[in-house]
Amino acid sequence: MISINWIVVLASGLVPLAVGALWYGPVFGKAWMAESNMTMEKMQGANMMKIYGLTLVFGILLAMALMPMVIHQMGVFSVLQNTGMETPGSETNLYFQDFISKYGNNFRTFKHGAFHGLFAGIFVFLPVMATNALFERKSWKYILINVGFWAVSAMIMGGIICAWA
Repeated sequence: MISINWIVVLASGLVPLAVGALWYGPVFGKAWMAESNMTMEKMQGANMMKIYGLTLVFGILLAMALMPMVIHQMGVFSVLQNTGMETPGSETNLYFQDFISKYGNNFRTFKHGAFHGLFAGIFVFLPVMATNALFERKSWKYILINVGFWAVSAMIMGGIICAWA
């Protein structure tokens, strides 16, 4: 059976906090503040514990969503659910065990997970965030800064999940 490695999920969930500290700090902090109309005064009044806590929760949720994208073996597991796979010795169970023993480590590298994280950035985050930003009348610079952050975060998260989950 496939089980969830919660340590890897938690570690991956921390990635947006770490990347965000750099991305919205020394790397693109000034450009992001200008494009988002953020000021130091607005930042002063924020409940940072709430923001960091929710960012961690959302990072964990994202890690859970990335897992089936970057671990191809989960697709086989998903297809075989409710077919008797849970019954030890059943035909489906034996098939799944044989499949995992032969192919369980295929495409399980950091590089492969990062590749799928990049795909998530382009094909999930970009359309969603760009649509919202266009209606909010934000610039393409704003869009690319924010999508870039999530694409880089997803690449690192996908790599961690794929290689170690």
